[in-house]
Amino acid sequence: MTAYVIGHLREAAPHLEIAEYIERIGATFAPYGGRFLVHAAQHEVKEGSWPGHVVVIAFPGLDEARSWWDSPAYREIAPLRSRHIEGDIIFVPGVPEAYDPTATARAMREAMAAG
Repeated sequence: MTAYVIGHLREAAPHLEIAEYIERIGATFAPYGGRFLVHAAQHEVKEGSWPGHVVVIAFPGLDEARSWWDSPAYREIAPLRSRHIEGDIIFVPGVPEAYDPTATARAMREAMAAG
């Protein structure tokens, strides 16, 4: 099942190390089947506040996402970003293709009724 690495990165002053990180990150995805879904795009906030930028990277599964994150190639370049950009990064599994949200609602109702 597809897994996603989602980053909420705060605004940062331009820096050569950030440019180098962006140049090199794509090559670190290849062995793990990763690809950008969202990168450096303008976003529209509908509720709350979301300063900064959104990054979404898809991998075939959580194992591949974790392996990419822990890989020597990514660990080598990660400081180029983290020294200059604060942010939050999460890993999240996607839902199956036939996911039915009404089943989730039904399970919630059953759990509330039981207890």
